[in-house]
Amino acid sequence: MSTIDEMDVKRRIVTAAKRLFAKHGFEGTSIRQICEEAGANVALVSYHFGGKESLFGALFETEFPNNRVASVNPDMDPVAGVKLVIREVTAFRQSDPLLITIIQQEIIMNTPRIQKIREHVMPMWGLLRKWIKEGRERGLFEFHSVDTVFMSVVGTLLFHRNQEYWSVMLEEGQPDLETMTQELTEFILRGLHYKAE
Repeated sequence: MSTIDEMDVKRRIVTAAKRLFAKHGFEGTSIRQICEEAGANVALVSYHFGGKESLFGALFETEFPNNRVASVNPDMDPVAGVKLVIREVTAFRQSDPLLITIIQQEIIMNTPRIQKIREHVMPMWGLLRKWIKEGRERGLFEFHSVDTVFMSVVGTLLFHRNQEYWSVMLEEGQPDLETMTQELTEFILRGLHYKAE
């Protein structure tokens, strides 16, 4: 098998795993189902990934925007940093709803795999918390508890607006990315009691 063929098979397996994990959960998805969806031999999951748990890890290595997170300047202005997180999380949430669904399922079920997720998502959340705290210290934001405000911002950003559950309450349809980012930014900055310099 050529290197290009191997890369194609690995890509198909990861893509199939993402679709099936999002639809049926990790526990509800078998390696056989993943390989059938990918059009690949069952033995290739062990060969390329070493099993289903390692395939889950590979999903985050390849699908999560790790390079974008690593390139963020942690010393940027707190307001610019909060705005960056709002923009990046909102864009990621809209561009990869399957991975967001997987993350939410694993967190809700409190599975052992949340440690793998933490490795990828906590660097950005750590920056957000740092910028919220620095903003308060510099008098840009006004609130009592960093923890409460941090969790409120995270909840706002991760709320999955287009879930079927909420469809009975929604009337306006899904806004475009720019509109959603702008509205979330205004809402969150008001919640932080942002005082422009």
